[in-house]
Amino acid sequence: MKNAVIISLQKDNAELRDLALSIDYNVIKEFVQERNNPDVKYYIGSGKLEEIKEYIENPLISSGNIESEGRDKNENPSNEIELAIIDGELKPSQWFNLEKELDIEVYDRMRLILEIFADRARRKEAMLQVKLAKLRYDRPFVMELIHRAKAGEHPGYMAGGEYPVADYYEMIKRQMKEIREELNNIRKQRKIRRKHRRKNFYLVSLAGYTNAGKSSLLNVLSNEKVKVGKELFTTLSTTTRKVDDQMPILLTDTVGFIKDLPHWLIQAFRSTLEEIEMADVVILLVDLSEEIDDIIHKMRTSLEELMRMGTSKIIAALNKIDLIEKNEIEEKIGELKKIEQIEYVPISIKEKENIDVLLDRVRGALIKPIEMKIIVPSNPSVQSFISWIHENAFVSNIDYDRMTKLSIACDPKIKGKIISRCEKIGGSIEIN
Repeated sequence: MKNAVIISLQKDNAELRDLALSIDYNVIKEFVQERNNPDVKYYIGSGKLEEIKEYIENPLISSGNIESEGRDKNENPSNEIELAIIDGELKPSQWFNLEKELDIEVYDRMRLILEIFADRARRKEAMLQVKLAKLRYDRPFVMELIHRAKAGEHPGYMAGGEYPVADYYEMIKRQMKEIREELNNIRKQRKIRRKHRRKNFYLVSLAGYTNAGKSSLLNVLSNEKVKVGKELFTTLSTTTRKVDDQMPILLTDTVGFIKDLPHWLIQAFRSTLEEIEMADVVILLVDLSEEIDDIIHKMRTSLEELMRMGTSKIIAALNKIDLIEKNEIEEKIGELKKIEQIEYVPISIKEKENIDVLLDRVRGALIKPIEMKIIVPSNPSVQSFISWIHENAFVSNIDYDRMTKLSIACDPKIKGKIISRCEKIGGSIEIN
C-alpha cells in the first residue's frame, strides 16, 4: 500500500480517506488549513505549504495511523510519501505549482475519483466511459503544461509518456472524438435490447450513494450472486437481473452517487443514467445506521441527481435497521420526510427483513398491464399485425387454427392502438 497525505480546507475528510483507500493509498497525515477560499497560487497558504514540504521530505509514520494533532511519540520512519490529495478542485496553475513545490504527484478530488473509476472498469463500455472522462479532465491541465513548456518550465508529472506536450493535446481531442463515436454505437445496440425488455418486463433501477449496498439488494431480490465489495464504486457498469417475483420485473444495479460530481463526469456514465431514466420505478437505497446528518446529506445528493434525470417514482429503501433501535428508526424517518415526501420502507438486507414489504410497494407503484385475448383471421395478411403485437406487447400464448388466437398483456397506453388495428383486419378483442 502506498502512502499519501491529505491537504484540505475543512476538518471532516472521512470520505476522501475512504476514496484514497479504495485504490490502496494509506493516508498517514492530514494537513488542514481552515479558510473560506483557496489560495490562488497554491490552494493553501505559503506557510502551510512549507509545513507540508518539510513533512514530505522527512515523513515519520506511526504504524499506518492518521496523524491529526502532530506526530506520535512512537513513530518510526517508513516509506516515502508518493501522493498529495487535495480535498477540492484544483485549477491547472495550482496543480502545477503544488507538484513543482512538493516534488510528488498531486491529485485533486476529481482526479482521485477518476483513478478509482479506471481501477474498477471491467467491461468495454465502462472502460471507454472512464477513458473519455479522464481525457475530458486532462485537457485544461495539458493546456497549462503547454503554456509552462513554452516558458521553459518543467512539464510536470501528467505529461509523461512518448508524446510531446502539444502533440498530447491533439491526441486527446482525436481520442475523445473516436471514443464518443464508439460509445454511440454501443448505445444504439443497448437501445434495441432495452426496447425488447420493456415489451416483456417492468424496469426497476437501484440507485443511491456509493457503497450503500445496492449490489447486495440486487442479490437478495434476484437470488443471484453479483460481486459485492466494501470498496467505493464497485459497480461501474450496469448489472441487470430478473427479480424472482410474481410480476415480470428486471432489476438494474447502477453506479453510486457521490457529492460534488461535475455534470460532464455524470454524463460520461450515460448508460447507467439511461437505466434510471427509463425505469418504471427507482429504489433509492440509504444506510439508516449512519448519523442523521450524513444520511440527510447523502439523501439530498442522490435525490438531486434523480430529480435532474426526471425520475418521478422513487421508493426509499432504508437499510440496516437491524443495527438500530425502533425509536431511532422512527425518528430518522421523520427527519427524512422533512426533506422529501416519498415512500420510505425500512429494511435489513442482511436479515432479509421487510424485503417482501419493499416488493409490495414496488408492485403497487407499477402500472398494471391490461390482459386481453385477440382473435384474428388466419391468413397471410394478418402476419404484419401479429409481428407488431410481438414488438409492442407480451405474448403469453398463441394458437393457429381457423382463427388465430393470441393471449397478450400490454401497457394501457397502447390499448386503443391495438383495438383499432385489430378491428381493421376483421378481428375481435376480449379484455380480461
